[in-house]
Amino acid sequence: MTAIMSDHRPCPPEAPGMEARVISGSQPGTVRVLVSGEIDFDNATLLGEVLLAALASHRATLLVDLEQVTFCDCAGLNTLLTARRAALRAGRGLHVTAAGCLVERLLNLTDTRSLLT
Repeated sequence: MTAIMSDHRPCPPEAPGMEARVISGSQPGTVRVLVSGEIDFDNATLLGEVLLAALASHRATLLVDLEQVTFCDCAGLNTLLTARRAALRAGRGLHVTAAGCLVERLLNLTDTRSLLT
């Protein structure tokens, strides 16, 4: 996994199949997290680290773009929900702004889409 953080902190170690980039949001008080590839048990923890680091360092609402994600298992979903809880505890939000067909299906089957919008 490659993570690009705007504050120039070291990137987390690479995880095969997934890339996450943190960029400025188009709206004040937001930061975008662009994720591509596959989110699974092997790299979900690293995605969580990127999301939590973005939440801590930017003190903004996270807008997570999953449109380029080709696979997401329950570990990935758990990571998103855990990051959402952390955002809510910090008085901010985490919203999935775009998702590919497979991610949308996962969110709909697990009835978690409404929690991430």
